Amino acid sequence: MPAEEKTAAMRDERYDARSVEEKWSARWQSDAQLYAAERDSTKPKYYVLEMLPYPSGALHMGHVRNYSIGDALARYMWMNGYNVLHPMGWDSFGLPAENAAISANTPPREWTLRNIANMKEQMKRLGFGYDWSREVTTCFPEYYKWNQWFFLRLYERGLAYRKKSKVNWCPKCATVLANEQVVGGCCWRHEDTLVEQRELEQWFLRTTHYAEELLRDLDKLTGWPEKVRTMQRNWIGRSEGTLVDFKLDGAGGPAGSTITVFTTRVDTIFGATSVQLAPEHPLVADLASRNQVLQQSVTELIAEQRKAKEAGDIGAIEKHGVNTGSFAINPYNGEKVPIWVANYIVMEYGTGAIMSVPAHDERDHEFAKKYKLEIRLVILPASDDPEATIAEPALPFTTLNGFLVNSGKFSGTKCEDAIKEMSAYAEKNGFGKATVTYRLKDWGISRQRYWGTPIPMLYCEKDGIVPVPEKDLPVLLPENVDITLTGGSPLVRVPEFVNAVCPRCGGPARRETDTMDTFVDSSWYFYRYTDAHNDRAPFDGAKAGYWFGKRGIDQYIGGVEHAILHLIYSRFWTKFMRDIGLVANDEPAERLFTQGMVIKDGAKMSKSLGNVVSPDEMVARYGADAARLYSLFAAPPDRDLDWQDSGIEGIQRFLGRVYRYLARNAPSETQRGASRDGARKDTLRATSLQPEARAIQRKLHQTIKRVSDDFQGRWHFNTSIAAIMELVNALYAMEDHVARAPSPAEAFPAPLASEVQRTLVLLLAPFAPYLAHELWEMLGETSSLLRAPWPKFDSELAKEEEIEIPVQVNGKLRSLIVVPAASNGDFVRERALGDEKIKNALKGKRIVDVITVPGKMVNFVVR
Repeated sequence: MPAEEKTAAMRDERYDARSVEEKWSARWQSDAQLYAAERDSTKPKYYVLEMLPYPSGALHMGHVRNYSIGDALARYMWMNGYNVLHPMGWDSFGLPAENAAISANTPPREWTLRNIANMKEQMKRLGFGYDWSREVTTCFPEYYKWNQWFFLRLYERGLAYRKKSKVNWCPKCATVLANEQVVGGCCWRHEDTLVEQRELEQWFLRTTHYAEELLRDLDKLTGWPEKVRTMQRNWIGRSEGTLVDFKLDGAGGPAGSTITVFTTRVDTIFGATSVQLAPEHPLVADLASRNQVLQQSVTELIAEQRKAKEAGDIGAIEKHGVNTGSFAINPYNGEKVPIWVANYIVMEYGTGAIMSVPAHDERDHEFAKKYKLEIRLVILPASDDPEATIAEPALPFTTLNGFLVNSGKFSGTKCEDAIKEMSAYAEKNGFGKATVTYRLKDWGISRQRYWGTPIPMLYCEKDGIVPVPEKDLPVLLPENVDITLTGGSPLVRVPEFVNAVCPRCGGPARRETDTMDTFVDSSWYFYRYTDAHNDRAPFDGAKAGYWFGKRGIDQYIGGVEHAILHLIYSRFWTKFMRDIGLVANDEPAERLFTQGMVIKDGAKMSKSLGNVVSPDEMVARYGADAARLYSLFAAPPDRDLDWQDSGIEGIQRFLGRVYRYLARNAPSETQRGASRDGARKDTLRATSLQPEARAIQRKLHQTIKRVSDDFQGRWHFNTSIAAIMELVNALYAMEDHVARAPSPAEAFPAPLASEVQRTLVLLLAPFAPYLAHELWEMLGETSSLLRAPWPKFDSELAKEEEIEIPVQVNGKLRSLIVVPAASNGDFVRERALGDEKIKNALKGKRIVDVITVPGKMVNFVVR
């Protein structure tokens, strides 16, 4: 059999995804520079990044969807001539590794590195184009050394501090959680485990130092989803108000003689009929220490509040309180008001003390009605008619659109003006001032667990808290540690780690045995990618500056579940790095994309539910390209994807159709040589093509536009892939037409056929790289497909020559007519009037108007 006939016969066989993908996987892995970012490049740069994974042991299809989005974008940008940075690493410290080590009796490091190796092989088999020379593993000392370096810089500037505080405690994790790690009263890692409140001494990072900037700069992040920005705004929770000092009537105690309240409505203060304290307010302990009955009541209130916090909805608590029997003096009118303790007042908001104004606050009104406290009206609604009689409003009346009554010299003042005047009055007279508070609290980073970055601090009996000198970094995490969930951090039981020498006095010192929250690792890892092997600094500022510029990562991709976790911490870290001169950008990422979840059997894929779809199984059955393509095709990337095995089977069939079409129709070497005769341009003029060939040319350029537009805008890759499928369907139909045509060469000229085949492969390349590379080689191309120029859209060639216009009579569709695309209104009306269906619809009627929307519709209004 001649060589060309043998090749053709082989090409007509069923597409063998496994052998093709194994062939190209081996080639790609043998080229270490294939996906490497270029150094000293004159090309425009593009940094695309997916959030780094926790090495849990294996990828699932939720991971595949996330990484397929980023990989498609990276490949598209390579083909558009950009110098692309597309790295990957491992968020490898944290509780799951430690918990797994306890259950499997395997050291966390061994468990973690084994998982990394497995997941890395999965990523390579799936064909993801990562620059592995920049790989980052956060549990390695060469990385966490710089966590410790940053901690020391934060400590030097007063942004890292230690204090005793009420903290969130997960009994299953056996460690403290940050506020951001408590979701609905439960642990973010254990959604069925209620979080408890404990008092511990902890290390905190002063995220509140940047609260105003974190809030303000959300307006800059126009490339972030509005949902994420709204979540962050709500979490930061800025409140403008007034601090007011109420003096105690009588002797104070250890907590002092003043109660400072925070209020957003100081204009209502003449209506305050009590002061209410959080059960854990320091003054409450003073008052209760002299009253056993009060102490018992406060204990009950604390228990009620703790239960409500653990349930995640303190606002829905049934309101209870107790009168302390003491009084405070309202500084605006000198009136004595009773001091109560209430379970709906929390220490975390404001000062832990409020003035209760039942007539003008819903919660205060409910509480006052329950305990029969006075309800005093001090605000009336505003009126546009100065002569009108103002009726008393229904209570509670909470609007700002009113004016003050029963408020001394401030009576008659509009509410908004009164807030300013009364705040200034308080400051002038020394009992208060205008202020701003935030819901955001400082980030507690201490974890009573082993598998994390050691906090580089020492405790000396003589010198107190002493930082580890920078020259002694990293403080290494010891290996072979006995890990249990009792007795605090496992490091406490490692004398060779705990016992140290004080660098100041030379005497004995004790190391900090808490480790850092794993979110410290992920707060800055994307900067390390730019200079992954630097042993002198976290990274070189100039290298980071090239990739980040002034605006940050060009495109960041990850789950919305990190909106008030990783994404707020990384913004804080970036602003701190900017302030110490490491970076020039204010924000970590210019654009953020949050992909939808993958759903199976009605629930998010998770090991605990047993509904995880393994990519290994999908690759073995259908191929990596099919798994990737289905994850992009089954739903828009920002929507949840309901996994269906039948869907991936359909994608597998589509890839087989593409392969078989190219296998049958790709030109031989002789034909490829003949096509380089210089006549290509004339042959491809639209006017020289037969209608069927012109239709293919039009469809080709329309497809280029649709796919290119999706990469530039909506990222609805499902519609991009659908457009490619439509093109393939058109090519199959053309194949049948050519087989019947008297002159196949004229029916589908070889230069056009060659252009369509080549462009089809280019369009597939970001989504199905294995098949695309195989077809690229089949077409005789020797250049790198990864760097092949993206096809250009020609608007003239994409234009429809004829379009279908709906024709209505009195707004009801009566017919469809086909007209030249450039037809004017008069032509369309005449063509419509000649249509038989329209003639029948107009019989016996008078046309009173004709409404024409060019290229869209024509409507006859008749009587």
